[in-house]
Amino acid sequence: MLTSFCPVICTSRLGESRSFYNRLFGFTATFTTQWYAGLSRPGGPQRELALLDNAHPAVPQALLRPVRAVRLTLAVDDTAEEWERIAALGAAGRADRGHLVITDPNGVRIDIVAPD
Repeated sequence: MLTSFCPVICTSRLGESRSFYNRLFGFTATFTTQWYAGLSRPGGPQRELALLDNAHPAVPQALLRPVRAVRLTLAVDDTAEEWERIAALGAAGRADRGHLVITDPNGVRIDIVAPD
């Protein structure tokens, strides 16, 4: 049985990425070092995300580069309301066929959708 799921984004912009996910989506740091940030959302259900400095010596040689291609999909109750909130925070993005699309500091595409 799956008890946890935590995507890890390898990044050369650890601080900027941490601020982005905190400011726009309410992720707070649960564990940090100079090369790693574990983030989660308060309350339930548990939502986790980790950021890892891609140049840290503990990272395997094959992974010593920032993320190349990742897309995160976030489900919200109301995309119009969420779009207004995100725009008010200064995030740039666009609407794309019912999805709100923004990009994090690493080039990760974030699709914000509402369930049908």
